[in-house]
Amino acid sequence: MGSADGPTADETDGGSRKTRDTEVSERRFRFLVAGYAVSSYGTFLNMVALNLFVYETTGRALAMGLFMAVRLASGFVAGLVVGGLLARFSAKSIMLWANVGQGAVMLVLILAPDSLVTGALMAVSVVIGACGTLFMVALRSSIPEMVGEDRRAWANSLSITGRSMAMVAGFASAGVVVSLVGYTAAFLLDMATFVICAVTVALLPIAGGKGAGSEAGKPEKKAEKSGPRWRPVAFLALAAAPGLGLMVALRGVDAFGSSSHNAALPIYSTSLDASNPAVFVSAFWCVWALGNIGAQQVIQRYTQRTGKTVGALGFGYGTVVMSAAFIAAFAGFPLAVTAVIALIAGAADGLTEVAYTSHLQTLPATLRGHAFGLSATFENLGFGVGMILVAAALDRFSPLAVVGWSHGAAIVVAVVFLLRVAALRRAQPAGPMGPVGGAGRAGLRKEEAVEGRPDRGDRDGAEVSRG
Repeated sequence: MGSADGPTADETDGGSRKTRDTEVSERRFRFLVAGYAVSSYGTFLNMVALNLFVYETTGRALAMGLFMAVRLASGFVAGLVVGGLLARFSAKSIMLWANVGQGAVMLVLILAPDSLVTGALMAVSVVIGACGTLFMVALRSSIPEMVGEDRRAWANSLSITGRSMAMVAGFASAGVVVSLVGYTAAFLLDMATFVICAVTVALLPIAGGKGAGSEAGKPEKKAEKSGPRWRPVAFLALAAAPGLGLMVALRGVDAFGSSSHNAALPIYSTSLDASNPAVFVSAFWCVWALGNIGAQQVIQRYTQRTGKTVGALGFGYGTVVMSAAFIAAFAGFPLAVTAVIALIAGAADGLTEVAYTSHLQTLPATLRGHAFGLSATFENLGFGVGMILVAAALDRFSPLAVVGWSHGAAIVVAVVFLLRVAALRRAQPAGPMGPVGGAGRAGLRKEEAVEGRPDRGDRDGAEVSRG
């Protein structure tokens, strides 16, 4: 007879099988992140190379602004439709064709005759902007299905680390690649990165999308038939959950603030060293990326040791610290102090990214894609509007003043968000005899009562099982 004090053979075998499955899923996700990092390198490489090429081809700075505006507008539209696409197609197919599309449009640009280069550039801006958003939303919304709910913070941190390293490599090498081998070779390298990512996606079994998480049968069919109606449902869900809706709004305001330091950095750098302004910009972003990567390592160890994610409060506090650091970066401190500030800004940015992504991933699978899509729409809108207003403001005000009011707005909204989360937590019932009558009266399942309601932002799904 088996002992009641220890696990049976079946239980041991089941536990071993679960461990093996977890190891396999994590190994596959690492391969996926490697492919994503390669394509991200291509994205940041072409962000520099394409802007230079547009300016050299047209000879007008306005053309660069138009190119960026079309790119952001495409991402804005893609954010509105990606939730419906994920209800109809698998995340794997969306990620695959997003990379194929980006690689194909780069090939079109390479082969385009001189008379069609302008049109090809517009096509590139549309496809790159839309496909980048489609891939990002499909990836982030599917992470819980790929690695499990309890490993989503680890997976988010790993993907953000890969993207941050790719950003440093892309920005650092863009000028060298263009100057040494020319635009055509740079575009070929860019196309190759998307092909590599597409091959990686094609070879891996990737879960998510196609109404992932819906029960078999009628609910899934209903989602397919009424797919276009999910967009207003997603808006209503965010409006009905003040914590989550305000969180997405804060993300958009944060993107508005980000536009200010992106536009102001070259101007501020020129005031420091007019003969070589690129040095400060490159150094700033390299130190920022080091802070971001360092934060990811700390977050991974924290979640592994404690079994918790940083939650919505981490997102709010991280936004305040990040915005304050970016304001301080333009205050004229000595370079050594500015380097420390850039490091703090990068670390806080990494914290907010993981906290925000992990929080949205606590939503039901059928709503998650729509939420990430709406988030991408808000981010593109905030950044696009910000670039227009900031560009106009920098003609009349100093970089410190422009960055100060832009990121100051993010700090104000972040404080409102933190107060809202604190109020929701105070209103949470303490137990079965709490003021709301406990989890049973609220109609929550047992696991919802334990983990909290992510749509309310009260516990943010912060407590997870150990990985």
